[in-house]
Amino acid sequence: MASAERSLRRMVEHWLAPDFTQALRVSQFRRSKSKCYVRVEAISAAGPVAMFFFRHRDGTWCIFPPRPETPTMRLAELPSAETTA
Repeated sequence: MASAERSLRRMVEHWLAPDFTQALRVSQFRRSKSKCYVRVEAISAAGPVAMFFFRHRDGTWCIFPPRPETPTMRLAELPSAETTA
């Protein structure tokens, strides 16, 4: 249910729709292996306003980018000499 609660539509409505009566539009979109984001624009009486929304690995959309992946080391148990003989 986390992805339904943080869908792109819900995030845009939460952050932009209450204050803007004009239409919203996607002005920029990028999807690559490492990142995915959308720039949404809205028009207000004061002028255009834009926000970036970032897609996270779990499928949710947020207003902050996901943390970069860092290399990790893990320990693995090597087979003993008794089981390989």
